[in-house]
Amino acid sequence: MSVTVEWVFGTEDVARIRFAFSPLWEAVFSLRALRDPARHSVHLPFVRAVRPRVAALGLGELLHLIPVEGYVPDFITPPPITPVPDFETDLDLVRHAPPDLVAEEVAEATGPGSPVTERFRTDPRGSIERVVAGLRTYWDEIFADHWPRVYGLLEADVLWRSRRLASGGARELFADLNPDVTWRGDRLRVVRRWNHTGDLAGKGLLLVPTAFRWPEVAAVVHPYQPMLAYPARGIGTLWFDEPPPAPEALAALLGRTRARVLTALAEPASTTALARRFSLTPSAISQHLGVLADGGLVARRRIGREVVYRRTPVGDALVCAS
Repeated sequence: MSVTVEWVFGTEDVARIRFAFSPLWEAVFSLRALRDPARHSVHLPFVRAVRPRVAALGLGELLHLIPVEGYVPDFITPPPITPVPDFETDLDLVRHAPPDLVAEEVAEATGPGSPVTERFRTDPRGSIERVVAGLRTYWDEIFADHWPRVYGLLEADVLWRSRRLASGGARELFADLNPDVTWRGDRLRVVRRWNHTGDLAGKGLLLVPTAFRWPEVAAVVHPYQPMLAYPARGIGTLWFDEPPPAPEALAALLGRTRARVLTALAEPASTTALARRFSLTPSAISQHLGVLADGGLVARRRIGREVVYRRTPVGDALVCAS
């Protein structure tokens, strides 16, 4: 028998498929990349940039919970509870994790009699606070500077996948999510190293794109919100230093910056993501997008709290023709 996680969907569960992404997830699994760069060659530019600084941060307690492969306790990678990524919200979920559940997960990760397990058993709250402090230090000193770049990649994936779900339903959404993920009728099967079968029971499924968990999928089940983390699209472009160059003819027509913005909108993006990518202020990007929108080259759409821009067919034709 194959080793799989299998979720059974009811009608309500299909309607409750939703997306989010987590700065905490990315921070935690970036530490795995730092510990074993050979397994995570796609992130070597990040590793080279930050690894010399990490050793001085004193993250020993935290690193004991993040092996180079295998199980990472779910309490330090909880399913995000808001569609708007927020590190502080994620960190509060870690801080308020039930101590008994935390001790059980740590024992599974590090072994029933390990010193780490014993510390969590005898002083669960103190141990959790040390993990929270380690995550806070790593975020403030290292990862926060790199989060905007990761954010832009994950945001683009969510927008693309949301369109797939809207146009073709669950079948089209899961068709190319990952080779280890298969949709069959009312069931979603995920190849993992452990078995689980259960109804979603109206909770729906949370889909979380991830950059640093690439190229694998990950599943979270009861007692957490059912969640599937999957590799984000375009991971090979994550550490490119510059947005794509604009063709010379297009730059001559629109101006170089507007041409580059239009070229970059091969995937939909928000003003904030574009501003980070181009190292410009949001107001400057907004002015360029306004001109492109007035010319019929891009279109606006509000998704939650953000306005997202995409190229129109006229914009596509102009970029391709140049």
